[in-house]
Amino acid sequence: VSFTEAEVQSACGVWEKMLDMDAEDNGTTMIFTDHPDTKTYFTHFKDMDSTKEKKQSDQVAGHSKMVFTAINNMGQHLDNSNAFLGTVNPVGKTHATDLKTDPRNFRIICVIIFKLMKEKFGRDCKASFDKVASEICAHLNNVYKEVG
Repeated sequence: VSFTEAEVQSACGVWEKMLDMDAEDNGTTMIFTDHPDTKTYFTHFKDMDSTKEKKQSDQVAGHSKMVFTAINNMGQHLDNSNAFLGTVNPVGKTHATDLKTDPRNFRIICVIIFKLMKEKFGRDCKASFDKVASEICAHLNNVYKEVG
């Protein structure tokens, strides 16, 4: 993991804006609406069909908070490879071995986050976070390969 100081500052600044968004606005429901197959991993909301129901769901909001917290934790360690990997690896192992989710879902989440960044904050915000998302997804995919 190699980020310049400017990249770290830019990515962290962009991410702070995303963290300030409500769960209703941060795109979490978009993954389940645009990619309904992703709901199959969640027994407690896999049968939710309406966008309104998803936006009002405490379970969806809770998952959103977990995703955004995990990305935030990873982003806090962009300047320290060992700490960065120390936050990425457990997420990857849990999703690969316990939750058995498809690793392409990480990229889907990033695409949705990029779409929101561009809509809410402009194209530059997406560009600032692109390298971070690529690193996160690459390392998560590596964890999947390691654990089989």
